[in-house]
Amino acid sequence: MRPQHVVFLCLFLLVAPPAPAPAETRPAGLPAPLQASDFIEFNPQWARIGQLLFFDPILSGNRNIACATCHHPEFGTSDGLSLGIGEGGLGLGPRRRPGEGRTRIRKRIPRNAPALWNLGAREVRFMFLDGRVSRSDIYGNGFDTPAQEWLPGGLQSLLAVQALFPLTAQFEMAGDPRENEVAGAAHDRIDKVWPILARRVRAIPEYARMFVAAFDDVQAAPDITIVHIANAIAAFEGLEFQSYDSPFDAWLAGDDTALDATQLRGLKLFYGKAGCAECHGGKLFTDHEFHALMLPQFGPGRTRPFDPVARDVGRMGASDRLEDAYRFRTPSLRNVALTAPYGHDGAYATLEGIIRHHLDPRGSLQAWTPQMAVLPDVPWLAATDFLSLDDRLEQARFTARLDITPRRLSDAEIADLVAFLKALTGTASVKGRLGRPERVPSGLKVER
Repeated sequence: MRPQHVVFLCLFLLVAPPAPAPAETRPAGLPAPLQASDFIEFNPQWARIGQLLFFDPILSGNRNIACATCHHPEFGTSDGLSLGIGEGGLGLGPRRRPGEGRTRIRKRIPRNAPALWNLGAREVRFMFLDGRVSRSDIYGNGFDTPAQEWLPGGLQSLLAVQALFPLTAQFEMAGDPRENEVAGAAHDRIDKVWPILARRVRAIPEYARMFVAAFDDVQAAPDITIVHIANAIAAFEGLEFQSYDSPFDAWLAGDDTALDATQLRGLKLFYGKAGCAECHGGKLFTDHEFHALMLPQFGPGRTRPFDPVARDVGRMGASDRLEDAYRFRTPSLRNVALTAPYGHDGAYATLEGIIRHHLDPRGSLQAWTPQMAVLPDVPWLAATDFLSLDDRLEQARFTARLDITPRRLSDAEIADLVAFLKALTGTASVKGRLGRPERVPSGLKVER
């Protein structure tokens, strides 16, 4: 080598930047990126109608509660409560009040209001925490639902099917049978509710014009049915609440700076030592299965006519299989930091709380107190809110079922896990696309 070459090489070594260190091996089990092709295609024109209907109380029996009341964007498409306050309540989120006088609520909603993020994904197989709405040919209409063979035809997605059922529930949207014809029809047969609501909507000229313009099979107002209404709401939910632009998604796509050191440690725990991905794997962070977690039981329960106590048996209530007792659908963890409280009945107000329960279900259950639930004060229900905690036999039944393995993590590791879960929060997507309308065609109040 010539002397000048040696000098040049030495200078290069002095001033050239060091070669980038090889990227650290990523943990096993990481999902492929979630993307637009993973979702059902929804009609944007339908979604604009669905946006109005989602916020419009016209679909409730007493015209006083909308889908958005319990699934509001301000609260991560939930309501910020452990157990919701449905028909008869006033206000939004943790500020919601139980009403007063003869219209006050008679019962809390039995379960925590589930978030709506990414429910339009093709991989979603069940709706509701007990999976009582699913795809099936058991009734000859493509779906297994509480409506059985009376479910109307033409519903274009599982999300559209799901949209029909809160409308028929007394304590959610229908109201008391003595108050309105919707609730009365629900006590006759479930499918009698939907034509009444469809008549209400098509009688509003602005809605009628929009449906005629958007749906090929609607030539005039009388053609509008509950199927068109449900398909429109599903289109709004399916497009509005798509979310896959979190820091984790950026990291998964190759941006190694998208997660900080704490979040990266949490990610390794999630896919490794903590075992979270065993149930919360895949693109949506759920296995779409049902598991018993030994969460504290409280509230009115989702009881069946023959249940001896206020309780919630979870999946068994829909399947009638004993092995499904106290099992609930695994929720997606996308945007989970926005959707507190956590658990099928919202038993834990923080991510740390629900993580600690997963690590030590029995110990956490024993340490749990009613003050940990986010429940607005309802004096006339206070005597029954926590009855199930005092029922020795029911406690024995549900504490006998546990599908997760206790694990040990340090306080620092739990903090790392929380940090990673916060990295699953979307950025622009959580602000929505159409957002909240200023007004709705019915002229009824849009809750703010």
